[in-house]
Amino acid sequence: MQCTKSVYPFHDGKYEDFEPIFKHLIENEINDGTSIEYTQAFFPIAEELTSKGDEAMQAGDSTTASDLYLRACTVYRIARFPYITAYPEISCPVKWRAWEAQKEVYMKAGRSWAEPVEEVIVPHIHRAGRDRESIPVYVRVPAATAENGTPCPVVVLMTGLDGYRPDNTVRCNEFLDRGWGSVVVEIPGTADCPADSADPESPDRLWSSLLDWMQHIGIFDMTHVMVWGLSSGGYYAIRIAHTHKERLIGSIAQGAGCHHFFDPEWLDFADGHEYPFQLTPAMAMKHGYDSVEDYKDGVQKKFSLLETGVIQKPSCRLLLINVSNLVYLMDKFTLLIRLGDS
Repeated sequence: MQCTKSVYPFHDGKYEDFEPIFKHLIENEINDGTSIEYTQAFFPIAEELTSKGDEAMQAGDSTTASDLYLRACTVYRIARFPYITAYPEISCPVKWRAWEAQKEVYMKAGRSWAEPVEEVIVPHIHRAGRDRESIPVYVRVPAATAENGTPCPVVVLMTGLDGYRPDNTVRCNEFLDRGWGSVVVEIPGTADCPADSADPESPDRLWSSLLDWMQHIGIFDMTHVMVWGLSSGGYYAIRIAHTHKERLIGSIAQGAGCHHFFDPEWLDFADGHEYPFQLTPAMAMKHGYDSVEDYKDGVQKKFSLLETGVIQKPSCRLLLINVSNLVYLMDKFTLLIRLGDS
């Protein structure tokens, strides 16, 4: 069981925190992860862990406090599953409460680290149409950069459908161990992302604003900017490799699809496999559709990177990663090998 091993999506957590929650859900026959009752079941444990973290921090034990805060964050993460967005409006106020609490507790932990997390609100200077004004990101840089301003290479980590900025501590630690900074950002249609989720070109404006800001602040080596897109973020890693190729040293697309994943027949099949919730309602909302039916009817023509001509263009170096998976097909491999130059 993933929870007993503290692996995705339970990373940073402990089974002992979830056991009483799972017991409550089972005893009360709460089986719908989208329900308010599901989310509310997680709050008492998360709040208790946060209070214990506060006590440890006040006692001067920042290591124990950080561990407790991250455990609380994990509980809040599962509480807000399977999906949240604030665009064009908050999808669920109760799950949004869990999201806001997760961010608050995460920063309590992140500020105490030797290479701390900084939340930055980046101006969305290239916004257009219904895009919103600012891009929230989490930034971490190596100690040498923080101390003397030496520019560091940087990974722009694009998050997925359900994993957001506070869910990437281990990855960012690994980047730091190798001398790379990180900028963690959410993708259109999820969490706090300001991009118009219904506009297939909104991510291009989003990344232009982000990269311009990174250039402006002067702490990143802009000749060594790498993108890593996770799960649904892999779609955007493929897209940015083509739309912003001159500004990247390379891009990694881990998971996601770029064309066949949007086939109506495949979407009919995708629900009920590895993803532990219904996938298509979240994907429909993420892409700005009011219903699953409208999403299946229109998404491929509108968002496919093949249909829109994106992957027929030159790209930067692009690494494609996938595993045996019945949700995210390996269609991008064959398409990009056939059409791409990266």
